[in-house]
Amino acid sequence: MEAKDLVEELKNRLPKEKFDWQFDRKADKLRIVHHTLHRGMDISLPEILAKYELKKERAIDEVVYTIQETFHAMEQEHEKGFVGETTIYPVIRSTSFPTESAAGQPFLTKDHTAETRIFYALDLGTTYRLIDEGMLTEMGMTAKEVQEVAMFTVKTLPTAWKRDEVSDNVFYFINNNDGYDASRILNQPFLKEMEQKIEGHMVVSVPHQDVLIIGDIRNDTGYDVIAQMAMQFFTTGAVPVTSLSFIYEDGKLEPIFIMAKNRLARRDKKK
Repeated sequence: MEAKDLVEELKNRLPKEKFDWQFDRKADKLRIVHHTLHRGMDISLPEILAKYELKKERAIDEVVYTIQETFHAMEQEHEKGFVGETTIYPVIRSTSFPTESAAGQPFLTKDHTAETRIFYALDLGTTYRLIDEGMLTEMGMTAKEVQEVAMFTVKTLPTAWKRDEVSDNVFYFINNNDGYDASRILNQPFLKEMEQKIEGHMVVSVPHQDVLIIGDIRNDTGYDVIAQMAMQFFTTGAVPVTSLSFIYEDGKLEPIFIMAKNRLARRDKKK
C-alpha cells in the first residue's frame, strides 16, 4: 500500500462530507479539517504504512477509530465545553511528543524521566483530551490541582496482570486497553507491591500507551528478552512511548541499555 492508497482508504471509511482533506504528497502528510468546527488533525502517513506492513487492516482500523474519537471529542467540547468533567488521569508520552496543542496552547506537563514526560488528560469516555493551560479556567482548577487529582485517580485504575516466563525470567503484562496502561508506571504503591514479587532485578517498560511491562530479570538473557519485547511493542503500538526500559530501585526509575547487565553485575560484586 502506498500513501495515496491509504488516503483513499481513509476517505472511504470516513464521511467525506464532514471533512476537508489536504494531502501533502511531498511531506507524506494528511491533514483532515472538520467543516463545522474548522479544526483539524495532522496524520503522518509513513508511520501508519509501517504499521500496516505488520498489522494489515488492523492498523487502518486503529487510525480510523482515533480520527473518529478525536473529532467526536472536539464536537463535545464545542457543544458543552469542559464544565462538569472532573475525571483526570496522567498519561505518559515520549519527550519528543509536542508540548503544545495545535492551537498553540502549552499542554500541562511534568518531567518524568530522560525518555518520558507526564501529560494530563480529561477523560471523555471512549477518548480523552490532553489538558492545556487554556482549559484550566473553564475547568475551574489550577495546574497543581489537576496534577494532584491525576496522581490520585491513577491509583484507582485496575492493575490486573498476565504472567509469562522466558528463560527463567518472569514478565508481568498490564494491558487493559483503557488508554492509561502506561500511566500505571506512576502508581508507586502498585510498583512497590510488584517489587515484593521480584527475585532478581525489577525492570519496567512502557513501549506504548496501552501496555506496562514489569520484568523480574534473573539472568543475562532476561535483558535481551525485555529489550526485544519493548522494541516489538514500540513498533506496533498506536501511541509509541519509548523502546528503552527502566530499572526500578528505591522508588526511582533509571533508563537502561542492554549493557546495563554489566553495570549491575559489577554492582552486585561490590555488595
